[in-house]
Amino acid sequence: MKSLRPRLRLLPLAVVLVLAAPVHAQSLVDLYEAARAYDASWQSAKAQYDANLFRAEQAKAGILPSANLAAGVSRTQFENTNPVTDRGFDAQTATLSASQPLYRPANFATYEQGKRQVELALAQLTTASQDLAVRVSQAYFDVLAAYDTLTFVRALKAATAEQLASAKRNFEVGTATITDTREAQARYDLTDAQEIAALNDLQVKRLTLDNVVGITNATPRQLALPLALPMPEPADMNAWVQMGELRSPAILQARSNLEIAQLETEKAKAGHKPTLDLTASYNVLRNPDGSATSILRQRLNTGQVGVAFNLPLFAGFSTQNRIRETLSLEERAQSDLEAARRSMAQATRTAYLGVVSGQGQVRALEAAEASSQSALDANRVGYQVGIRINIDVLNSQTQLYQTKRDLAVARYNVLLGTLRLRQANGTLAVEDLARLNQLLQAR
Repeated sequence: MKSLRPRLRLLPLAVVLVLAAPVHAQSLVDLYEAARAYDASWQSAKAQYDANLFRAEQAKAGILPSANLAAGVSRTQFENTNPVTDRGFDAQTATLSASQPLYRPANFATYEQGKRQVELALAQLTTASQDLAVRVSQAYFDVLAAYDTLTFVRALKAATAEQLASAKRNFEVGTATITDTREAQARYDLTDAQEIAALNDLQVKRLTLDNVVGITNATPRQLALPLALPMPEPADMNAWVQMGELRSPAILQARSNLEIAQLETEKAKAGHKPTLDLTASYNVLRNPDGSATSILRQRLNTGQVGVAFNLPLFAGFSTQNRIRETLSLEERAQSDLEAARRSMAQATRTAYLGVVSGQGQVRALEAAEASSQSALDANRVGYQVGIRINIDVLNSQTQLYQTKRDLAVARYNVLLGTLRLRQANGTLAVEDLARLNQLLQAR
């Protein structure tokens, strides 16, 4: 048997320490919460959501009262030739004015648009949160799958080493040919190469997970076996599509965009409508040195209350063309909404069928695992009694561990599939990650 020490010396020391040292494993929810505080895409969506909230508050200003205070001081030099007069005087003014819109259709439409913008931003943030949950889960289970692959390759390597040693002993006593030894040696060398590739893949998957969650050497918990995979609930594909019609963020975004476009048409039509405002002002004029007509100190206080009416008559056909433009944009938003509904329905049906198919594949691989183990046991006995050759045992070992690896990957795909199903119809939430946590080993 070839010594493993020379190859182990080629491995990075840090990798050997990470694989050998005990670590504190994190749950799926733990890493998702860490990713929320680290992931740039989610942080960007959160900042955009906050910005839209403040934008909506700005839109409210158009229907609220406004007030202004203005003040000024001026100096006038007065000269007159008949009679001869040469003097100067100051003028001090202060004006407080206020206005309350009574009828401004465009302002009220803008206010309603602000509320729809909040709904749109919330749907966008939900989309970002669901995307982050899936990305974290994908990286999480990729690490587990890579670790399982490395474990199975090492187990196959150990079994192949035992078969190689047995072939050498049988050759030495003359009960086997050199062919058995060379076949076992070739298979051992192959598993040695597979181990190196599996170890590298595990390192890459760990780096990917660290990059998503912002934690160095993040370590996922293993699945608790035996595992009962969750069934889609409800077990009706069309029911999932119907839920998506109400909760899909993509549809909610498209619906909000349509409502915003409809309100934009209302704003355009308001270009033909009158406006009415309630206005009030209070003005103080003070001349401490008199004025042009009097040398006496003066103070004049003036208050006004009224309504301001404005009726647009003609604006060079800009209003009519603006209405045509917004109607076209409204039609586009309607088409986008329909496209979002179709896309959601297609993605949901595809994800549902993928979960159902994946569960069937898991059951088939579980049966194949049991059959492969029985075949390996039978070939080992046959080899010992001389009715099977070495290559039969090697092939059975390879088939068994390949089946184990495929079964592990299929389980992870089903778990990811359940999350992608909920993402497709827009119902994915943190509670779904918590339910997957229950399938993991305890700390």
